[in-house]
Amino acid sequence: MDDAEFLGQATNLVNDLEAAFRNVNAAERGGWRALEIGCGSGRLMRPMSRHFFEIHGVDPSPIRAAQAKDNLADIPNARVHVSEDGGLPALDGLTFDFIYSLDAGFNAWPWLQRSLRQGGLARLRFSGNTRADVLEFAASHDLQVLALEGGWTTWRKRAPGWSASLTVPAADSNIVRITNAYSSEPVAPCRGRFASIAVRAQSLPPDAGLQHLRVTIGSSFGAVTSIGEPDRAGVRVIHADLPELEATGLLPVQLLWLDRPLSPPVSLRVIPPGPSVPRLLGIHRRPGTRTVTMTIEEVARPHEIQVTVGGRSVADLEFKCSDPRPQRYDVSFHLPEEIGPGLHHVHAIIGRRKLPSVPIEVD
Repeated sequence: MDDAEFLGQATNLVNDLEAAFRNVNAAERGGWRALEIGCGSGRLMRPMSRHFFEIHGVDPSPIRAAQAKDNLADIPNARVHVSEDGGLPALDGLTFDFIYSLDAGFNAWPWLQRSLRQGGLARLRFSGNTRADVLEFAASHDLQVLALEGGWTTWRKRAPGWSASLTVPAADSNIVRITNAYSSEPVAPCRGRFASIAVRAQSLPPDAGLQHLRVTIGSSFGAVTSIGEPDRAGVRVIHADLPELEATGLLPVQLLWLDRPLSPPVSLRVIPPGPSVPRLLGIHRRPGTRTVTMTIEEVARPHEIQVTVGGRSVADLEFKCSDPRPQRYDVSFHLPEEIGPGLHHVHAIIGRRKLPSVPIEVD
């Protein structure tokens, strides 16, 4: 694998990781020590190494760790270690300013407990855990949650007993501006994939986390997904998904801290959602079976989906909503018995809308 391919595989993941410290002063970050849990062949450590004074990676596989050492031989600030059963004497006594992992989930807690410095950041990707699961775990371990979006969560380690000691600040926060999270327009649809806002606020409590900060839109609560670091003017950006609203027009938006008003309300223009534009994101066949799964977004009524393979209608479609906000569904079905080996085209129709056909190889 050449360097371009090696780096290309990591680009999107690196962008997700960098979101955790985007507003941290670069000079401060330049003195940080970082740790990747489950570093594999080191494909993330290479691009991430540019941000830190020192970066370490641990992996339980001696073979993968050896690959990482070879791939990172020209990175002087990178260190790779083999970790069996979660222990690593070579790192005893070291603390890290930033710890990240693609799949450690709650299993990363022992590392965070002993190796993440107080005030340090952790960026972890979760699968199979709900928002409530993550917030409950963080609260029980005194972790401040700064982001919970797209399977990623960002935590800051706090002192034991931190959460119980929080109090309502004397000074109110001030909402500077509200825009759509996907543009600079001061408007948001009442539901759908773009029903998300960015609230720019001054004088937020430094301890603000997803467990304690809430956003109301009208009389409903939004779901806070991230709280950014303060910029030079002390402004922090809060991203929140709107609930499924029926009301439109000018609705008041307000911040709550520990369930008490933190800011005066500011109006947001809420509009009806635009028309759905269903699109096929991908299709794959489960190896060794005749089961096919299509992933389709912006499907308001999944029961209207019809599928044909090679001109043959497919019966008994199974639907699973994988993400309600973009109305993303995994549609699974078995290939008709008449479909033999070779290349076939799959067509999906939703109501009157025909999606572009996609080829699938059957063996």
